[in-house]
This record gives sequence, structure tokens and C-alpha cells, in this order.
Amino acid sequence: MAEPLTDTEQTAWRTFIESSWALHTRLEDELRAATGLSMNDYHVMVVLSEAPERRLRMGELASRLVFSPSRVTYQINSMVKRGLVRKQSCPEDGRGQEAVLTDDGLAALQAAAPLHLDTVRKAFIDHVDADELEVINRVFKKVREA
Repeated sequence: MAEPLTDTEQTAWRTFIESSWALHTRLEDELRAATGLSMNDYHVMVVLSEAPERRLRMGELASRLVFSPSRVTYQINSMVKRGLVRKQSCPEDGRGQEAVLTDDGLAALQAAAPLHLDTVRKAFIDHVDADELEVINRVFKKVREA
């Protein structure tokens, strides 16, 4: 059985969880209200926009998004219906599927990006200094790699 958390550990954990949930909720609410996009939509479009030819195999996309294969399939199918992405067979391997960011998806991302950036700045970046950002980066890099 795991050792109980110390008071300091418990406080840090709860502060992290509660603030990250609140931040995600604010980002989701403001993005959806301004653009109709969810954070998942936005994250998918960012990852695809940075990929060569705006396309990735579904498995690679799931890995980069930290989604299960079924979750990425559901997300992509939802976005296909809205014309933001399309699915197609992989050129190298006809059995695999790729998600491809459409021109409409890229336009939606470009329209949403300034609004999202404004919320990120107001809700997060403006509340921490450069040294704190470096600590946050170091800490969560360790967590992600673990």
C-alpha cells in the first residue's frame, strides 16, 4: 500500500489538481464560447498543423495527444463530420489510417489561436514570472517522462 501523503505533499497535490481543473475549464469554456471548438478539437488541430503535410497516422496522433486509440478515433470522427479533418488510408500502408487537417480546419485553428492565446495569457502566463515558468517546465517535463 502507498505511503500516505505528508501535509505538504497533500497541499501541493490538491493545489495542482484544483488549479489545473479550473484552468482547463476556463480554457474550454472560453474557447467553445468564442469559436465552437473544444480543447480537444484545438489540440488535435495544433498537432496536425505542425505535422508534415498536416497529417499523422491515427496511432501517432493518439500518442502525441496522450489519448487512447478509441478516444482519438471518436475525436477524429467528430471532427470529420464538421469538416475540420479527414481520414484517409496511409500511402505506405493501406491498412493504416491517417488524420489530415483540412483547409477549413486550418482556417478554424488560425481564427481560434489569438482568442485561445489571450485566455492562456490572462489565466496562466500573466500570473507567473520567468523563473516560475522554468520550474513549471522542469517539473512537468519530469512528470511527463515518468
